[in-house]
Amino acid sequence: MMTTASNATRSMTGGQALAEMLKLHEIGPMFGMGGFQLLPFYEACRTLGLKHYLINDERCGAFAADAYAKVTNRPGVVDATLGPGATNLVTGVVESLNAGIPMVVITGDANREHAWKNMTQEARQLEILRPVMKEVIRVEVIKRIPEHVRRAFAVANSGRPGPVLLDVPEDIAHGEFDFDASDFWIDPATLKAQARRFRPPASDLERAAAMLAKAERPIILAGGGIHISEAYEALGALAEGQGIPVAHTMSGKGGIACTSPLSAGLFGRYDRIANEMIAQSDCLLVVGCKLGEIATKRFSLIPPGKPLIHVEIDPHEIGRTTRTDIALVGDARTTLEDLVAALDDGGKTARGREGYLATVPVKMAEWRKGAADRLESTETPINVGRLMGELNKIMPEDGIVVADGGFAGHWGGLMFDTKKAGRHFLPDRGFASIGYGVPGGIGAQLGAGPGRRVVSLTGDGGFNMSLGELETARRVGANFVAVVFNNAASGYVKALQHAVFGEGNYQSSDLVEMDYAAIAKGFGCHSIRVDDPEKLSAALAEGLENTSSPTIIDAIVTRDPGRMLPAADNRTLKVQKGDRPV
Repeated sequence: MMTTASNATRSMTGGQALAEMLKLHEIGPMFGMGGFQLLPFYEACRTLGLKHYLINDERCGAFAADAYAKVTNRPGVVDATLGPGATNLVTGVVESLNAGIPMVVITGDANREHAWKNMTQEARQLEILRPVMKEVIRVEVIKRIPEHVRRAFAVANSGRPGPVLLDVPEDIAHGEFDFDASDFWIDPATLKAQARRFRPPASDLERAAAMLAKAERPIILAGGGIHISEAYEALGALAEGQGIPVAHTMSGKGGIACTSPLSAGLFGRYDRIANEMIAQSDCLLVVGCKLGEIATKRFSLIPPGKPLIHVEIDPHEIGRTTRTDIALVGDARTTLEDLVAALDDGGKTARGREGYLATVPVKMAEWRKGAADRLESTETPINVGRLMGELNKIMPEDGIVVADGGFAGHWGGLMFDTKKAGRHFLPDRGFASIGYGVPGGIGAQLGAGPGRRVVSLTGDGGFNMSLGELETARRVGANFVAVVFNNAASGYVKALQHAVFGEGNYQSSDLVEMDYAAIAKGFGCHSIRVDDPEKLSAALAEGLENTSSPTIIDAIVTRDPGRMLPAADNRTLKVQKGDRPV
């Protein structure tokens, strides 16, 4: 009689167990730079066929993972070795922490038998990383690896998402253990954000619905939480069903299409028509927005006494910057669905707001007319607004624009138009670090897949910080388009110096004139140098058509620091010392 072999145990290293659990969690591409501590993990990735990509700088690995997560709502995964690898992650991880983006971070750590005996590269890395993580999980017992990975995904994807650290000592990764096969299971509900959705109490919803119903000029202020919750259908149903216009933060762009007649565009430090509408509104519905400095023009945009309903998944954000009348603590999508149901009156209220709504596209058309000097500019060097105008014309409906920190994010946030609801604009506004453009383009393109096009906007300063990742982009087949705003300066800083201290008073904000097209060509990328605004459209079309390599468009933009900011009044902007432009 044949005896069936027992499958009750699985003998493997800690690194293998870690990789097996990641595979069960259906992760996408991982980004990292290896070291001895995690070698068994890397070997397991190879044997299991997991997509793991060498990155040239760990910070860029975190940026790429963040952009991947923004596109997919699945946790980005990044790893780093002991010491400098771990500490290099910090800036990139803070982006995800502040923006509420799910991420699983894996770091190798010292062999515990020899820890704190001057081990090579050893540092107090947990103390350094702890403040930038939603949760830190130190693997002390090899048997608990499956449990710890499940915990990492559950925490990263639930509530307000964020990065979770798995710190793996060398002896854990290299050690072997007979794991119980039954330990290798996952909770499918925790594979992506938003996991563990919850609703506000019915009594709070009733109060909010009553406040909205009696308002004559309500407006919705949408933040990045709209994307994390994938609340597009519910937001559209509420806005259209109740006749409420929608304004957005830079992170919230795309909650509804920017081309919708209900869209009031960006609000805050830079705006189209939204700030005036907020001032005239008699009820604000804030959804998935922290109401931070930029969104509130340094906390001056929303006057005291303005009726305000705040939908927010993190109760600690309620009232943190702005007085709230009604707090709806819960998931954005489910909360908006409940408001839609509570307010359903067959369109009666929406019909009563038709006159109010009719003013929105009229005001927007007036703004576009006033912005034509930038959107249609023929000046040379190129006005960044003209570049945004051409991008609006050519970007496909399902395309994605990634915006680096600095004024790439501000110009894009103000002037780029999404054509349908969804996260089609990816600014790194959690931390607003420059250097996001290239790795963000990589992560976004891998997340979107080869059938969708990604255009990344970055200044020359940000490009300088991460251009080494062009090699990564080529190697992994992330064939996105990067547009470099070449103004031979740290443009945002130079513009601030101009506004605060006057013409000619610049310090440490100039760069050497560089030919980034030539540099990109050396990396094996397709490159185009454009100094004529009339050739922008053809250059963008050429880049979007090229799917066999990354494309770099070296755009020679204005060198005039008085014209570098995107606001309509940037040419006459005056700022007091110590302030920032609003």
